Amino acid sequence: MHSIMNKLGKEWVFFDGGTGTILQSMGLKPGELPEMWNLTHPSEVQSVCEGYLRAGCDVINANTFGLNALRFPGRVSEVAHKAICLAKQARQSCNRSDAAIALDLGPTGKLLKPMGDLAFEDAVSLYAEVVRAGTQAGADVVLIETMGDSYETKAAVLAAKETCSLPVFVTMVFDENGKMLTGGTPGSMAAMLEGLRVDALGINCSLGPVQMIPVVERLLCASSLPVIVNPNAGIPRVENSVTVYDIDANAFAAAMERIARLGVHALGGCCGTTPEHIRKTISVCKDIPFHPPVEKHKTVVSSFARAVEIGERPVLIGERINPTGKQKLKEALRDHNMDYILSEGIAQEDAGADLLDVNVGLPGIDEKDML
Repeated sequence: MHSIMNKLGKEWVFFDGGTGTILQSMGLKPGELPEMWNLTHPSEVQSVCEGYLRAGCDVINANTFGLNALRFPGRVSEVAHKAICLAKQARQSCNRSDAAIALDLGPTGKLLKPMGDLAFEDAVSLYAEVVRAGTQAGADVVLIETMGDSYETKAAVLAAKETCSLPVFVTMVFDENGKMLTGGTPGSMAAMLEGLRVDALGINCSLGPVQMIPVVERLLCASSLPVIVNPNAGIPRVENSVTVYDIDANAFAAAMERIARLGVHALGGCCGTTPEHIRKTISVCKDIPFHPPVEKHKTVVSSFARAVEIGERPVLIGERINPTGKQKLKEALRDHNMDYILSEGIAQEDAGADLLDVNVGLPGIDEKDML
């Protein structure tokens, strides 16, 4: 286990900043896959890692964010090994053996069923292939980032947990209302990720540091794990066909100081941030008193978009989707009459149920398929 785990939750940990936006400034063209630069422009990729290491980062990301078999059929292992190799070379050239190299995993680019066409098991396999290659190449941690769907996040975490023994960090994308793309909230995601035994969780991308503060506060209230905050350099805008960000290094560091004082545990940047953004952030935050994570002692049931805490008040459980003594439900299960079964669920929710008990145990029914 890399020494980063001896620091996480006990003292400040600093992540790197943007990679894609820096590669764009080096000549990465619109539509060009940044991960291909591991093979075609290795010195530029290595220089990005070196810039962040010299800025003082504890964790640098390998250039693998969009790497999967959908985008790189037959080349996942090659690209992953090269990305990790370049990060290792950067670490060696900067004499930073203490820094951890993260295998960086982003969204697959497809929505999972039933909203999209990618099966959950296929998503797990896509992520597992990258994790296997990254682990073999020598990654120290797995960072699952920029996740907007709880179901895909779960697929990535399971792939990492089932494929390697590395620490797993997860950062998600929330809007200013604290909602993910498919409806997840800080509370529902903290419950799910703690249940999946990840090592740290947090927020990245989508927002600048100031806009993130209300979401960060909600994550801190919900999570017993170390919380990571990696914002963009403000809100992006397009000028003369070029994407620019409106927060310079000094303003970014000042905002990150506010976030650090909320009681988070790891800080870094995302799109638009540079080594200078991170250097200034480290300078102003490293001596702020550190507060370890606080165990919340909550019992929480989560769905993809909602968390229900048990213990605050009586929790109402709808029990109508249970065939015992219910002839109509038995018939619906045998006939695969999903409209009737869904109507029972909706009626209970409308009546005030917080949770639904679902039981499809019936002779002649394939329970796994029916569920």
